[in-house]
Amino acid sequence: MSNPKQRADRLAKVAALRAEQVRRERRRQLVIVAAVAVVILALVGTTTAVILGARTEQAAVEAAAEQPIPDVEETTDLSANHVEAAIAPSARPPLGGDHDPVWQNCGTYDDPVPTANAVHSLEHGAVWVTYQPDLPADELATLRELVEGEAYALLSPYPDLAAPVVLTAWGVQLELDDAGDERIPTFLTKYLQGEQTPEPGASCTGGNGTPL
Repeated sequence: MSNPKQRADRLAKVAALRAEQVRRERRRQLVIVAAVAVVILALVGTTTAVILGARTEQAAVEAAAEQPIPDVEETTDLSANHVEAAIAPSARPPLGGDHDPVWQNCGTYDDPVPTANAVHSLEHGAVWVTYQPDLPADELATLRELVEGEAYALLSPYPDLAAPVVLTAWGVQLELDDAGDERIPTFLTKYLQGEQTPEPGASCTGGNGTPL
């Protein structure tokens, strides 16, 4: 049978081991908390940088939209009669003029849309983004991303288009060589429901066509 001193020594050793285990657990928890904090700070920093970058980019686009956009063609005194006749094919979409009584629903289309209906959408403040049917897939994806969420954007292929990408609003048009052109966001910002719109606020839904 052990004497009181041996028993006391064992209890002391057990207590010391338990205390060490507690200290190790605390150190482990502190390391975990510190690691999590570092990750959170990194995510917050990255998110903040992304938000600030997006705001800076948008501010630059809005500032550019206040100025004339290079190479934009402008036409005034366009007729706006509602007629039943179809618009004759051309190498570029019309900038306005007489058009179908029913507008084309805004959105993205995989197939060409009736020109006479799309021109009516322009009258309501839409920007019609047209592209050559053989436009590379990555450029088409860029265009879709640019118009996504825009209630008055109309995107569709256009047979025999004069340029790879053509942007059209009522009375204004811009030909582009590729979908990465930095003038596209500026054009959208300036002309979606822009000052050139004959009927601002008129609907771009409830008309002709079913977008994707």
